[in-house]
Amino acid sequence: MFIERSCTKVNAFCICLVVLCGLPAVGKSTLARELRKAAAGLGWRIAAVSYDELIPEEAFLTRRVEEEAGVRSLHTEWKQHRQAVLKSIEHFLDSPSTDQSDLPDFCGIINKGSWERCVRDLLQPSPKPAPVIFLLDDNFYYPSMRYEVYQLARKHSLGFCQLFLHCDLETCIRRNRRRAEPVPSEVMEEMERRLQPPNAQRNTWETNNVRLKVNSVASFRREALDLVSFALKNPLSPMDDDAEQKEADRVKCANSVMHQTDQACRKLISAAMTTARDHQIPSTSMRSLASELNELKSKFLQNLKTRLLLDSSFIESENVNVERAVTEAAEAFDKDKNEVLFRKIQESSQVRQ
Repeated sequence: MFIERSCTKVNAFCICLVVLCGLPAVGKSTLARELRKAAAGLGWRIAAVSYDELIPEEAFLTRRVEEEAGVRSLHTEWKQHRQAVLKSIEHFLDSPSTDQSDLPDFCGIINKGSWERCVRDLLQPSPKPAPVIFLLDDNFYYPSMRYEVYQLARKHSLGFCQLFLHCDLETCIRRNRRRAEPVPSEVMEEMERRLQPPNAQRNTWETNNVRLKVNSVASFRREALDLVSFALKNPLSPMDDDAEQKEADRVKCANSVMHQTDQACRKLISAAMTTARDHQIPSTSMRSLASELNELKSKFLQNLKTRLLLDSSFIESENVNVERAVTEAAEAFDKDKNEVLFRKIQESSQVRQ
């Protein structure tokens, strides 16, 4: 077995987690193939971890959940599946010589056959240890998605870097339409609106990143290889005990804020629905209003979570910070909610006239 425990635990410079992020059809899979070709000449071994292949389609399907006042919310299970992908990587790091088809229960929701194909090359006998590259191929449009990978790399003292592939939306949509199973254009447009590229000025942990304009395969392959090589030679340092406790406290605060803000937003939505009924908004408009408000809440909470997890100052005083953060978040959501509510009331009033 070419990966020894000493390689993963002591000489962790030989393993690197590489985040490939960008819109669908931007060229991430193409870059992954090019890097796999170049890896042989450099003595690297690469596992191309495609989230599209590992996560079943049903994980992205929405299911309606009844909430207060008859309001329905849309939920998917893709977050749990994304976490299972990272847990599978961690399982491999901890036990590289074990049967990878026998994943622990917490990893069992991903496609096991696809996972075996991902790490097949890594399990081949080799006369000496070789650097291992995990290419994580997904959209990664939120910083919080990429931060989870960074945390895993830091926990195991691995190399970490990000390759952001950029291309205009129209070109991506045109390429996507030529695929056997294209992503709906409206979904790509929504991803483009949500996309937050790596930003080292805002997030210090995103220092190792490069923005690749997809115009020449040869040029962006060279830039990508240089960055990965640098990351391999400069692994992250694990958190010391104090830093780890601070990180745990910050996550605890963030989770508390998220839970309380979610509850506050639900009450605001419930009140908005009552106001809408008082204004005699038609039932069809009521359903549309409920859907729009719940979508607004989902986006609002996701953006809030990203800000909280990446704000290093969010730990000074747990009780004060949580209370203040919930109040400010609820006030911000209330303003957004009122804009939607008043627009619906005006639309219904114009229809009656």
